[in-house]
Amino acid sequence: MTPKRKRHIAISGGIGSGKSVVCRILTAMGMPVYDCDCRAKNLMDSSLAIKNRIASEICREAIDADGNIDRAALANKVFNDRCALSALNSIVHQAVKDDYLSWRNDEAFPDCVFIETAILYQSGIDQLVDEVWEVTAPVDVRVRRVMSRNNITEAEVLKRIKSQDSYIPESMHGCVRKIINDGTVPVLPQIEDSLNSSASAQGLNRTRS
Repeated sequence: MTPKRKRHIAISGGIGSGKSVVCRILTAMGMPVYDCDCRAKNLMDSSLAIKNRIASEICREAIDADGNIDRAALANKVFNDRCALSALNSIVHQAVKDDYLSWRNDEAFPDCVFIETAILYQSGIDQLVDEVWEVTAPVDVRVRRVMSRNNITEAEVLKRIKSQDSYIPESMHGCVRKIINDGTVPVLPQIEDSLNSSASAQGLNRTRS
């Protein structure tokens, strides 16, 4: 009997779109979710090589006297300098992808494995997954969420949204499902529908193999 193949799914969407809510629901349902932001922070904190590259290639002030990353200084630099943002991404993305590929091979995981990312195409993670769940919300809702969560100004949030939205991928993923998280449309039924659709697609793929 041919063993089941895991279906790898990206949870994507811009800052403040509500990805984390979707991921918390999936986690509560027993689904494994790889948090790119959290894992990237852990890798950055634990890797001397990454810190050295940040200091030499992006911003010396982003590494404090104790050798730790000053995330406020780093964020201020990369969100105001597209070249610095590109450099940071090139440093971190490969480390995250390698870490994710190792993590998702856990034999104890169920049929669906998820990865949460705000920069699906910039990171190349779109090439590692079978489908994408794109979480969306109106810009004004996203701005309010981020202002409340991060205690920053509307102008700062809009700058970050613009920075993320400025990237235009050469091609979109072939399987994208939309999840609206505007605070009005119920999220759970959309997740359940997407899971059912994913299970059907997985069954069809196994039939072809």
